Amino acid sequence: MKTNFSALFSRAGLLAAALLATPCVLSAADDLPDYRPQVHVTGVLRGCGNPQMAALMKRWETGFKRLQPDVQFADDLKSSASGLYGLDMRTADLALLGRPVYPYERYGIYERSWVYPAVIEVATGSAGALHKSPAYAVFVHKDNPLARLSVRELDGVFGAERAGGWNALTWDTSVARGGKDNLRTWGQLGLTGEWADKPVHVYGQPGLGAGAITYFQARVFGGAETWNEGLREYADRQKMLADLAQDPLGIAYAPAAYANAGVKTLPLAETKAGPYVALSPASVADRTYPLHRPVYVVYTMDDRNTDLTPTLGDPRVKEFIRYILSRQGQQDVVAEGGYLPLPAPVVQAQLQKLNSTAIPPEHQFMEN
Repeated sequence: MKTNFSALFSRAGLLAAALLATPCVLSAADDLPDYRPQVHVTGVLRGCGNPQMAALMKRWETGFKRLQPDVQFADDLKSSASGLYGLDMRTADLALLGRPVYPYERYGIYERSWVYPAVIEVATGSAGALHKSPAYAVFVHKDNPLARLSVRELDGVFGAERAGGWNALTWDTSVARGGKDNLRTWGQLGLTGEWADKPVHVYGQPGLGAGAITYFQARVFGGAETWNEGLREYADRQKMLADLAQDPLGIAYAPAAYANAGVKTLPLAETKAGPYVALSPASVADRTYPLHRPVYVVYTMDDRNTDLTPTLGDPRVKEFIRYILSRQGQQDVVAEGGYLPLPAPVVQAQLQKLNSTAIPPEHQFMEN
């Protein structure tokens, strides 16, 4: 059968738009705290990192300077990797990241102070906009009768037996599992009849190399590096979804914007007990959709002498992050239009982390 790819992709944009068309009037949560300066800050704050966050950073800087007029900013936003390098080389005070910190990226900072960099969630990635840390949709062929999946089942499909996974620089054996938990046929996912003994064809992106644990690996595999032995790797996700549209036995994960008329997305749940949630702007914003993706600001807790600072971090950086986590800062996220604001419970958790002056446990371990 000859496929009309031009027709397939001309409908793809409409399909992706329909997928994300759930009405969602966004605003910063009403119960977020207003920003009230705790200290007066001066000098230049140097930012490195993700260039896709540049417009959002400018909004944060403008809002912050209204209340802290004696601070200046110098940004050099080239990539998330450059942000961590800037912290390591002390050419940056804070790093903007559109993805989690990879384990190996912690080494430069950790080996000088025995403390990991501080990682604060500052917004949620988009529901569908590419390059804005979009949530991951899980796709199957449009004729596949599978109606839903749990995160545990995703692990069984995409992952493999493992001895553990990486949690920062700690090897976590609590996420170990055996081969009996592999799911390699559609019958193991609940399909019957002619589907029951058919193999699951797994599509995904290429691996990033040793020590680079992706968000999908962290969220679904517990930080493990072992994949389904039959993984079909695609650098071009549009081509991946085009091939999936021709393969009734296939399954893939990718941002929703790559959808085409030959595939469908699956609602997801944490466990098989549910509830199952479809990907939409509302479910990504409130984080009920399991594969939402946070974005981060990262900073270090040591000074130029490699000593831990009294407040465990540059007061200027922490004051700026307090603004970001305020009602005004999260309304800036809404106004930027690509990223989504944090739910109030997430803001409170990040503020608790930011305000803590407890010595990090990894440093305590080294001293003992």
